Amino acid sequence: MLNEKQEKFAQAYVLHRNATEAAKAAGYAEASAYNQGYRLLQSQEVIDRVHELEQQLETDVNVIEEIENQYEFAKANGHTNSAIKALELLSRIRGSNSDTGLSMDKDTLETAIVGCLNVLGEEKVVQLLCKCDFANALFNEFVEDEPEKTG
Repeated sequence: MLNEKQEKFAQAYVLHRNATEAAKAAGYAEASAYNQGYRLLQSQEVIDRVHELEQQLETDVNVIEEIENQYEFAKANGHTNSAIKALELLSRIRGSNSDTGLSMDKDTLETAIVGCLNVLGEEKVVQLLCKCDFANALFNEFVEDEPEKTG
């Protein structure tokens, strides 16, 4: 059975995931918090209590909705890297479409690609297009189709 400080440590550790911070929150002296935290995490009783507390945690956060909101915020504020990271997380959470037997139709795929291109911005999109295998043919065709300018 844990004493009061050990119980407080276990509870704080679940929240902070940092042994030193949890030891301070449990009332151990700041000067010895690092050592106390390390020592407490060596105790099987404390570890078991931490696992027990983790199992009791519940959340009402809709993870997918929260990540979608983060994506929209990042996109609207020009935070390209954050928007891409949010899309990657959504992709992982939702899983591969091939695993579920679902397939993305052409219009949905095009809409998703256009959304990603808008997030990346014109300069980055042009850089990426230049890396494509078909880039030379594409740009040559574009130049041929462009009307000649008369001066």
